[in-house]
Amino acid sequence: MNSDTGLPHYSVAELNQAIGSLLERGFAPRFLLDATVSRPQLKKGHLWLTLVDEQASISGVVWASQLNRLTFRPSEGDGVLVVGKLNFWASRANLCVQILDLRPSLSAVLRQFERVRSLLEPEGLLAPARKRALPAMPAAIALLTSVPSSALADMLRTARERWPATAIHVVPIPVQGPVEAQIRARLAEVIERAPDLGVEAIVLARGGGSREDLAVFDGEELARDLAACPLPVVTGLGHEDDTTIADLVADYRAATPTAAIVALLPERSSLINALQQQRILLRQRLLQRLGQERHRLELHRERLLQLHPRRLLDLQRQQLLQRLELLRALSPERLLERGFALVQHPDGRLVRSIEQVSVGSRLELVLADGKVDTQVREVRGKTDG
Repeated sequence: MNSDTGLPHYSVAELNQAIGSLLERGFAPRFLLDATVSRPQLKKGHLWLTLVDEQASISGVVWASQLNRLTFRPSEGDGVLVVGKLNFWASRANLCVQILDLRPSLSAVLRQFERVRSLLEPEGLLAPARKRALPAMPAAIALLTSVPSSALADMLRTARERWPATAIHVVPIPVQGPVEAQIRARLAEVIERAPDLGVEAIVLARGGGSREDLAVFDGEELARDLAACPLPVVTGLGHEDDTTIADLVADYRAATPTAAIVALLPERSSLINALQQQRILLRQRLLQRLGQERHRLELHRERLLQLHPRRLLDLQRQQLLQRLELLRALSPERLLERGFALVQHPDGRLVRSIEQVSVGSRLELVLADGKVDTQVREVRGKTDG
């Protein structure tokens, strides 16, 4: 309605309706809003809060019908990313952001990450020295992850391809939102049943998502449970660039869920190749050892043959024959056969010098084939003419 001055003239209801129409026509039906939560409180099942930044604030509400669908329940001071739309009540000209969904903002997640890290690091829970070695060929592992999920399918396929001998016990867990208590409860169940199931390691895995989606794995209590776990823990959470508190506490942090299985299970074909190489090496060493032993046995055989009584007798006989030949060569009979003769007195005394005889002495000449009696007619020395 126009007045006489040419200015628009409204009643209060008309003004509020015009503002509402203007907002409805000129503002996006849905939008994203970065804000910090202030004074959250439940009233009649609805969550009321104030969304603020450094310069301004606006009221926000999550209706009861939407509240149970949220995976994240904000607290005082939490940074959030809101999916919302404007609600304008024309009767009171009251403007409010109706929150359709919200999740922690990256800045809030990082603050939480640093807060928990600063608590655990001085206690040595993040120290590399406390990390345990993974089992070489685990008989069974427990896999805590969302069911069903593409990450689970990839992990199971990889496990079958790499090492089907390992039993995989899949333990479903929620992986997003305020579910830390549920994850801790399932972890405790696995630890309790591990001896009966033969579980030798635990994998905590979640597929890709934003860093905000991984905020549940930054929980302090979950981190302490993982640190106290009696079994080695492998994490495969999110993407390669994502690092959570659970990753820092785990015994091994894999870049992805599939990489966690690769780190934990041996690769069958590689192991087969390694075994074949070891078989060849062992065969070569065995043949070499057999050759050495065969040579050693041959040496022992030769030595035994040399020490055989018959061989020793033959050797002794040969030595005796050699000595006999030597004695024969040196015997007087051999000299006599060569034409020499022995001169002796009739009583058998050998004549070795002319001083032992005189003219007229009777002597015997012993030859090879007999004796000759003779008498000395003349004695001459070497110097006599």
